[in-house]
Amino acid sequence: MNKAELIEVLATRLGDKRTAGTALDAVLAEVQSAVTKGEKVSITGFGVFEKRVRAARMARNPRTGAAVRVKKTSVPAFRPGSGFKEMVASGRVPKALKAAAPAKSTAKKAAPAKKATTTKTAVARKSTAKKATRATPRKTATAKKAPSKRAPAKRATKRR
Repeated sequence: MNKAELIEVLATRLGDKRTAGTALDAVLAEVQSAVTKGEKVSITGFGVFEKRVRAARMARNPRTGAAVRVKKTSVPAFRPGSGFKEMVASGRVPKALKAAAPAKSTAKKAAPAKKATTTKTAVARKSTAKKATRATPRKTATAKKAPSKRAPAKRATKRR
């Protein structure tokens, strides 16, 4: 599930995609800012978002094998809570989430009516835009071919 799909699922509960999108963006922004400051964001039953500090260390360049210094860095981390772990392990969705599923079907019936009106206005705008683009022909630049690299000459004599 990506962000757009998550917004659609939230829209079925909240009633509007715009509201769902702004709510999700607000939650993510607050979690990011708190973790950036070094604070822990703990959501009961879900998990903890935190900042982990990685110490400076010596590493190896895989190509040359030379030792390389790696600076101290901070990375975001998530630890799932016990309730979340149990839910994933059992494969069962809680009753509260199942109860929201019937509301989902009624919300979808109302949504196509709005989509139909927005598509009609979009179609009218697209037709006017096409006329404007036809009046002005585009000039396309010709693609230049990159110079080919020469391979090194083969050695004529055999090595002994």
